[in-house]
Amino acid sequence: MKISNVKNSLLAGLILLFLGSCKKENSLTGTTDTTTTVSQSVVASVQGIAVGTTSSRIAGTDSLYVIGTCPAHHHTDSVAFSSLPSSITNYLTANYPGYTAQKAFTDKDSTGTLSGYVVIIEYNGKPVGLKFDANGTFVKVLEQREGHDLVGHGWHEGGHFDDRGGMKHDSIAIPSLPSAIISYFAANYAQDTLMHAFKNNDSSIVVLSINNGVYATLFDASGVFIQRTQLPSHYGDFNTIAQSALPSAITDYLATTYPNYVFKQAFLVNDSSGLKGYVVFIDANATKYAVEFDASGTFVKAVTVR
Repeated sequence: MKISNVKNSLLAGLILLFLGSCKKENSLTGTTDTTTTVSQSVVASVQGIAVGTTSSRIAGTDSLYVIGTCPAHHHTDSVAFSSLPSSITNYLTANYPGYTAQKAFTDKDSTGTLSGYVVIIEYNGKPVGLKFDANGTFVKVLEQREGHDLVGHGWHEGGHFDDRGGMKHDSIAIPSLPSAIISYFAANYAQDTLMHAFKNNDSSIVVLSINNGVYATLFDASGVFIQRTQLPSHYGDFNTIAQSALPSAITDYLATTYPNYVFKQAFLVNDSSGLKGYVVFIDANATKYAVEFDASGTFVKAVTVR
């Protein structure tokens, strides 16, 4: 086992959820935060749907919303999960194994014509909101915001999403990993080069490593192994690449598909014939994804890591 020389700081955070709600609310019902009241008009202005609560390090408990659920002059109506197109449920099963269904909505325009679907699930104890088109084809992961950040840039210092301001609270320096994790790699994957580590909101830890491929290995808070996932990629040589060096096709795709995502790490993949593609590791609303692109920057596949 080899250790990459990367040092970062540690995230402290906790999410409490899941209180499903319809799209119209007059206030943040059910929260203990007395500093914020969000009107129905504010929620409507960002096309928001309440999906749970968060516990912020500074503001205390606040309601959590998915936003941008439908365009202006459209409306969402609750629909049974069982009536969703099979393409949607198949997508969820493939990309969020073990998910729990929470809420589903149709998106219709002013004439009542179906425009798409909004789906809210619980995955690894966290809400995930997804948008699909009228055919049930995946469009994007919906951005989440705390109630008092519905208007503005979407985060505040100490809030659940303050890593959007460039704060790497969830990063763990490799030498600072629990000894149980270091020992596990030494015993089971001695050829891995440990690159980066991140702490999830449930205190589990994801370690990115390279060994003729990129792997995400998951441990619980005490360092006990949970699972190991090979991230989507071609076989070859892997080297880290800065976010600023990624092709615009990649950054444009990520910005559209994962609004307000947080960049974590990117890898450049080469073999004897030249550039094969890219793998980008991101965080979108406290759920981590590995997204693969080909050499031209065209999307290939995404894997949900945690």
